[in-house]
Parts: sequence; structure tokens; C-alpha cells
Amino acid sequence: MTGSKINWHMVLLVGPAVLFTALFFLVPLIAMAVASFTGGGGLSLDNYRHFLTQPSYIRALVNSLEVTLVVTGISVVVAYPLAWVLAERVPERWQRVALMLTILPFWTSYVVRSYSWLLLLAERGVVNRALLASGLLDQPLQLANTRTATVIGFVHFFIMLLTLTIYANFRQLSPSYRKAAADLGASGLQTFLHVVLPLTLPGIIVGAFLAFVLAIGDYVTPQLLGGSNELLMPQLIIQQIGRRADLPLAAALSLILMIVISIVYLACARWLKLERT
Repeated sequence: MTGSKINWHMVLLVGPAVLFTALFFLVPLIAMAVASFTGGGGLSLDNYRHFLTQPSYIRALVNSLEVTLVVTGISVVVAYPLAWVLAERVPERWQRVALMLTILPFWTSYVVRSYSWLLLLAERGVVNRALLASGLLDQPLQLANTRTATVIGFVHFFIMLLTLTIYANFRQLSPSYRKAAADLGASGLQTFLHVVLPLTLPGIIVGAFLAFVLAIGDYVTPQLLGGSNELLMPQLIIQQIGRRADLPLAAALSLILMIVISIVYLACARWLKLERT
């Protein structure tokens, strides 16, 4: 705006995005929030009280957090050295090819990938067959329909996502930082801990947060690979809709999950701000 005049050019540029966000995010969010407080013929906290008094519901949230944190941790540990190799050890002329091979699994349907892992981890799947043929096992392992299978499926997907975010930070890292550290007498390990790692940390945090959000809200992978042996929050929400047709309780559970994600986001945003200062 110039003085008190409205900048219509700016309004025309920003307006469609604001309208789209309001219609497809704010309005549904408000509707879901209102629905979560309905019950017993009026507004109430019964749905949230029901969640807090049901141990199985709280356990579902704990299960989701446990699985998500394990998946995020393993993905970071594996993706970081992979991103380093791509950025620092692969010749620049081959990096695009290497990146394309890295994201190749993204071209496959998410459901297809989950079913593929289910076949690999089945009692008579490739993994058990290989272990039995090698003589390491006398009987097949129970891998499918377990938390382990869910973690493996998630990690396979999120390693690629984290590799891309960390790789971008490595590419922005100037070689002069390492040279300056070496000139000051820093060893390779000291240079990594005090220079490389802090400067690539934003990529780690961004990728980890994306992995956290996508994993904790995912329904397909836990349902296909984990089976019904362990209840996670997305499965619990779907149960309220599909089996009980209890939309208010489903809305309350969804908002609780969003609150957890928001807390994690605020923690990450504050930490990143401190790192940049």
C-alpha cells in the first residue's frame, strides 16, 4: 500500500492464494474443530474426555510417536552419509544421474511399494528365503505384520526425502569453510563437528520434520505392513469413521494429532532460529 491507498495489483496477486487457503484449509479446519466439540446434543468436551480416559487411545498416540521417532532417527543416520557421498564424492557430471537413481522409487506408487515390502518380508518372502538358504536361520522370522515391517517401509521412503534436503545443504556449503578450518589447525573430525555439521543442520531438521509429519499421519504403510497387531493414530481415526461412524470423535482425534505436529513444528522452528543466529 502507498499511504492509505489500496495496492490493487498486490491484492490481485495475493488474493487468489489467500482465497484458496481459506476455502480449502481454514474452512475445513474450523468445521473439524467445531465438530470435535459436538456431542450429546450440544457443545461439550466429551470427545476429548473420551480420549483421555481410554488407555487404548493414548497407547495409539504413543505408538505413533515411537514409530515416527524411530523412523526419523534411522532415516537421518542413513541419509546423511548418502547425501555426503552424492555431494562430495560423486563427480559433478554424474551427480544428476545419481540423484535420479536415488529418487527413482518415488516414481512408483506408494501403495505398490508397501505391497512390495509385504511380499519381501512375508514368511515365504525373499528375505526369509535368503536367510534360510544361508543357514543363518532354522525357521522363518515373523517380519510382516509387525512394527519392524512398518519401520522398514517408512525408512525406505524417507531416506530419499532426507537425502535430497541434506544434499541441497551440502551443495551450498562453500569449500572455503573447510580450508579456513584447516588453516586454523582443525582436524577432519573437528571440521566436521564444528563447521560442516552445523551448516548442514537446517537440511537435517527440515527433512526430519517432513519425515515426522508424513510418518505420523500415514495410514497406508502401517495398515499394510503392520497389519492390525498394533494400533496407530491414523488407524484409530479411520476406525471411528468406518466402523463407528463417529465423526465428532474422529475430528477430536485428528485435532489432537495436529496439536502434536504443531508442537514439534514450533520446537523445530525455534531451534533453527537459534542455530542461524
